[in-house]
Amino acid sequence: MENILSKYESVTPQDVTVWFKAGKTSDFPADGGNCIKYKDKQIAVFNFERRNEWYACQNLCPHKMEMILSRGMIGSTDDIPKIACPMHKKTFSLKDGSNLNGDDLKIATYPVKIVEDEVLIGFID
Repeated sequence: MENILSKYESVTPQDVTVWFKAGKTSDFPADGGNCIKYKDKQIAVFNFERRNEWYACQNLCPHKMEMILSRGMIGSTDDIPKIACPMHKKTFSLKDGSNLNGDDLKIATYPVKIVEDEVLIGFID
């Protein structure tokens, strides 16, 4: 059986080959997240309005293997934007996906850009 985590790999802005239209900015709650699907991936997209920033990461929690990160709580630690899993409260950096609790598990992150009220997520095709 294929490891479901293997289909999630972080993408840097310079590696993007396709910008996927995830929706309008109004489709995403202020200071919260929503989930979109790109091919076989579920992606959590966050409008971090308090920071005037947008983030995207895998929706799959690598700890409990549940598609729930889009429903997590966003915040900051030492000026690092983070998402806390709603199941077990482990936190991950929305910048690089690192686990801020010191565990080995990490999440994939994706670049986001806003163009004329459209939310675009960067992927490698």
